[in-house]
Amino acid sequence: MSDMGSENKIDDVGWYNHDSQDQPLSASPSMQIHNQQQQHSKFLTLPTVLTLGRVAAVPLLVATFYADSWWGRTATTSIFIVAAITDWLDGYLARKMKLGTAFGAFLDPVADKLMVAAALILLCSRPLEVAMSGEVPWLFTVPTTAIIGREITMSAVREWAASRNSKLLEAVAVNNLGKWKTATQMISLTILLAARDSSLEGPGILVPSGVILLYISAGLSVWSLAVYVSKIWKVLLK
Repeated sequence: MSDMGSENKIDDVGWYNHDSQDQPLSASPSMQIHNQQQQHSKFLTLPTVLTLGRVAAVPLLVATFYADSWWGRTATTSIFIVAAITDWLDGYLARKMKLGTAFGAFLDPVADKLMVAAALILLCSRPLEVAMSGEVPWLFTVPTTAIIGREITMSAVREWAASRNSKLLEAVAVNNLGKWKTATQMISLTILLAARDSSLEGPGILVPSGVILLYISAGLSVWSLAVYVSKIWKVLLK
């Protein structure tokens, strides 16, 4: 989610300055109200509302996960699937309808990281049994540590790169490896959350499949971090 959906970019950077230049020196109260409403509408665009919805869904994900009933397990999986869809949808709408904002660009990766981190921690708190190995305490802890650790590190690296120069910022731009990492994350977590539902057929296949994909995602996370660090190192050596 964090690398695929971070497309909420500003296509019309100078809208604020343009509005302020065209505004008369002594604007009437009605004109001021109109301008405030216009700025508010540009702040809360549809993609941003969808992103805020993902943030608000995190507590619901936690609450339904610990609800010991069939509807709780179904609701948890459904919330995560909807969040994954809106992660793609908000970026698509921001590009297609030119509704990107600075706030949306900031919030989108935050929402993704919160949702993924919450799902990983929840799965660690109640590990699933894998048919091939039974209940292994560290089975979810290892990939969870790798994935969350990578996200924290990359957030710090991107913030540092943004404060330095454009070449460093380009070095940490989202690449295809990050997108594959996100795709495997979303699929694995969806499978693992769905596998908690005993009414589903073939849980013995679902859990091992989800675990394998989760470890692939963790491997891609570490790999992509190494690629970013390598690019940064090359820029610094120039």
